[in-house]
Amino acid sequence: MEKPAHRGEPRFDFTQVGNQEDLEEQMKYISSASSARTIHWPQSYERSMDLYSRSPPSVTGSSLLLPSEEKLQSHRVPKRNVSDVKLPLLDDRGFEWSREEPYEGASEVYEPQPEFQSQYVQDGDDKLQMGRSSLIQAIMNGVNVLAGVGVLSMPYAVSQGGWIGLCSLLIFASVFCYTGFLLRRCLDLSPYLAGYPDVGQAAFGRLGRVLVSAFLYCELYAVAVEFLIMEGDNLTQLFPLRSLSLGIFELSSEKQFVIFSAAVMLPTVWLRDLSILSYISAGGVIACVAVIVAVACAGTFEVGFPNHGRLVNFHGLPIAVGIYGFCFCGHAVFPNIYASMKDKSRFSHVLVACFLICALIYGSIAVLGFLMFGDDSESQVTLNLTRGRLTTNIAIAATLVNPFSKYALTVTPLAAAFEELLPIELKSRTFLMWGTLIRTLIVLSTVIIALVLPFFGYLMALVGAFLSITVAITIPCLCYAKLFSDRIPLWERAFISLVLAVGLGACVAGTYSSLREIALNLST
Repeated sequence: MEKPAHRGEPRFDFTQVGNQEDLEEQMKYISSASSARTIHWPQSYERSMDLYSRSPPSVTGSSLLLPSEEKLQSHRVPKRNVSDVKLPLLDDRGFEWSREEPYEGASEVYEPQPEFQSQYVQDGDDKLQMGRSSLIQAIMNGVNVLAGVGVLSMPYAVSQGGWIGLCSLLIFASVFCYTGFLLRRCLDLSPYLAGYPDVGQAAFGRLGRVLVSAFLYCELYAVAVEFLIMEGDNLTQLFPLRSLSLGIFELSSEKQFVIFSAAVMLPTVWLRDLSILSYISAGGVIACVAVIVAVACAGTFEVGFPNHGRLVNFHGLPIAVGIYGFCFCGHAVFPNIYASMKDKSRFSHVLVACFLICALIYGSIAVLGFLMFGDDSESQVTLNLTRGRLTTNIAIAATLVNPFSKYALTVTPLAAAFEELLPIELKSRTFLMWGTLIRTLIVLSTVIIALVLPFFGYLMALVGAFLSITVAITIPCLCYAKLFSDRIPLWERAFISLVLAVGLGACVAGTYSSLREIALNLST
């Protein structure tokens, strides 16, 4: 006889349990999923990541914070008071437990029934549908997330670590792909685990959610700073300006363009509907390919490939490792791409294809640029190209366009998280005014950091070593080990321990080396 389900608890089909040991095992899973029943801060992360990845809105994801109760009602959840900051992660409706085996080591998963799914499908302009992305669309979204500004620093990374450092590129591609599998397995535990912060909360409670979110937001913030530095450096390549002296402050051409770029991009940060920008940002892959083609043409017809370079440089290897780590971190968006797929069983194929394509993109520009410029490679390969040449202008133009669309998409999740912390009376009365102020202050802070720390390569290494490796290696492994506990086979437990050791070693070495280089450059 089936035990009646309590309100808010999942209904469990006890007829599927063969013995007492199986029952205890299943109830352990119910307990782990129920630990994440209440959504704490932030609630807007998954919805904002939908825009960042161009994925269809995830039905289980949280919406962006909206200024009115009517708009909140138009999204996926039943009508609630906008002041409610504890929306249930497990819905009041029950759902049956389906004993399917999508992969070894996780023989039971939650499977929502049609009546549960239908409550999230709304009619009208804001209609949300489950799984609309095909395999090709999901791969394109994933590659667009992974293939970013890191492509400019690949020759510099090889010059720092030597040819053998390229092995780190392949190692990180493989390890990050594996931890993407682990993250997917964690999400499969329950349909109510919609995003990365949810996994952190399911594994380690509210503290886990806050820590995971903090790392993700810091990573996005650092990428926004990198965008500004990149814009300043490359615009100077095209239109060098004279330095300006403002009393004790002196603004170089790069710093002037940093301020100019931020001023141009600020209105896009104020926008509430970023859907147009999300489609424009899909040109990131095209921009990367354009840079590779332009560099290859410059090498073939202008510079040549005269450099052979060093086999290994142990002194700069930690910097190279940090840059490689930065290039492959897309774990913040993987849950949204997974939720958007029609056939979620093929998500493993999406991960493998994305990392293979991006490894080919990054490896190509790394080899081409290092053969051209060797140890003289700048932090951005476009800075090595001869000014005024057609190939240089094409490469820089392709580099400049993407950040103007992606900057707002990068800042918005962080702004939405701060907007959640506003007092209730401000949300209902002057939400837009305070939200605009928050977004403006975030942009202003990124400008200040970009002016004070204009070290593109070292900042990328720091972000990659401390934030990206933590987000893409350490946290997925820890969450998977906690949620699956003793269900992990011994061989996989040993492998995860090895991956954790590699990740922690790279994190410590890369963080120390990049901080040391930044301090040395500040003191000179």
